[in-house]
This record gives sequence, structure tokens and C-alpha cells, in this order.
Amino acid sequence: MLSSPEVATLGTTPAPAGRTGPGRIGDRLRAVGSHALLAVIGVACAFPIYWMYVTAFRRPSDVYSESLVPWPLSVQSYSDAAHLIDIPSLLLNTLTVAGVTAIGQLLTALFAAYALARWRFRGQAIAYLLFVGTWLVPFQVTMIPNYAVIVQFGLINTLAGVIVPNLTSAVAVLMLRQHLRSFPRELLEAAEMDGRSSWATLWTVVVPNLRAALSALGMLLFITAWNEYFWPAMILRGQTSVIQLGLQGFFSPEGIDWSALMAAAGLACLPVFALYVVLQRHIVSAFVRSGLR
Repeated sequence: MLSSPEVATLGTTPAPAGRTGPGRIGDRLRAVGSHALLAVIGVACAFPIYWMYVTAFRRPSDVYSESLVPWPLSVQSYSDAAHLIDIPSLLLNTLTVAGVTAIGQLLTALFAAYALARWRFRGQAIAYLLFVGTWLVPFQVTMIPNYAVIVQFGLINTLAGVIVPNLTSAVAVLMLRQHLRSFPRELLEAAEMDGRSSWATLWTVVVPNLRAALSALGMLLFITAWNEYFWPAMILRGQTSVIQLGLQGFFSPEGIDWSALMAAAGLACLPVFALYVVLQRHIVSAFVRSGLR
């Protein structure tokens, strides 16, 4: 006969232990390989920015040096850049254009996405397709009509002429609509039962819960407006308007002042870096949530 301990062990299986052997080693190798690939891509993306600042901190006579470390350090390039163009004024104008454009696109996208996601109305699918259609139309197609409208309103060579045609963004509407479609309708119904209007529900219920998504989208819209060159070059007939046009001042028939150009370009990047540092927590949270959805 079987003893009681032997009977107790019959029909039971040992508790699963952690993976060991070749399988676990393979997982670790894949993880190391993935992180190594990401590190290489990160270095490749960051190196041009690093080289820009390295060139800016070299002496003008060492601008063509191939050393990875700028030594001896010099700020002569920044002084030369400040003498060639009015950097503070250009940065302020560019900040105004990018900030107002991003805020306008964010607000119009929020209102449109809120309407498309909350209510069901006749022609909703057609309205949504129209938004998608405007996104697919190339800028070169709408460039001439927009320019004609700006001329008729007398906004040529003004910052308003750059801002007004860009106050809406179909991409922003599509992205926010996807977020709002996954928004819990129970919260909206609870707010309606509480007696809140649609306007109050938007600002007291929806917006606080979309803070991360709005921050990430606002950052993307700001960077897009900040980097815009072609449309400001059409509307603003001078190099002393925005920083993108101001950088043309370093190009001359005699050559290019690379050290001063890199210094001015490095200063032009600082507002974007600062905005990202402020919104970093919300931006990372938005991308993590979108990946887990």
C-alpha cells in the first residue's frame, strides 16, 4: 500500500518555477539587442543637434575642425550672430506665431472632435469624411487661394497673415476624435444628470481627463508651426520677421558663416526644448496610454 505522504502527492504537479535555461537566455539577448538598437537610433538622432552646439561653441577659426569636443570654448559665434540678426525679436515673433497657431488649432480641434464624438446627427459621416479629405489635400493646392484671401484682407507682411489660414488642423481633429471616442460615456451621462450643460461638461469633465492627450497634441502642433518656413516666406517679405527667415541672413555671396549660423539655430531650438521639459510628464503619459489602449 501507499503511505499517506505518497497518496497526498498523487495527482499533483509541481508549482511552475521561473523560466531557466536557453529560453530565458534568449529573452535576455533579445532585450539587450532591442535596447542596443534603440540606443543606436537615439545617438543617430541626437548627434546632429550635438554637432550643431559643438560648432557653435568653437572659435570661428576652428569651425571646420572634426573634433567631437569644442576646445578651447568660445562664445564668439553667439556674439557674431547677435550682430547679424535681431535674435530676441525674431524669437518673440516666432513664439507668437507658433503659440497662437497651436492654441487655435487645439481649440478648433477640441470643439470639432467633441461634437463628432458626443452627438449623433444627420450627415455626421459626411462631415468626418470632409475633415479627412482636407487632410489629404496637399498644401500646394490651397496655397494660391489662401494667398489671394490674405491679399484681399490686407494681411500681407503681417504675422496675422501667417496665423489666420493655419488656425485649423484636420490631423488634430482626427487625433482628438479617437481619444474622445474611447472616453467613458458614463461620465458624460452623469454630468448631464447633474444638470451641467454641454459647454460646462466639456471644460469640467472632458478637458481635465484629456490633459495628457491635449499636452502631447499641443506640443506636436507647436513644433509644426515653429518649423514652418514656406508659408511665412510667402507672406512675410522680410528677413526680420521670424527666426526661420532670419537665418537666411547668414547666407551671402561671399559664403556662409557656419559658426554664427549654428549659434542662431541652437538658440532657435531652446524654446521648443523648454516647452517639452514643461510638458514632458503629460506627453509621456499620453503616449503610454495610447500604447496601452
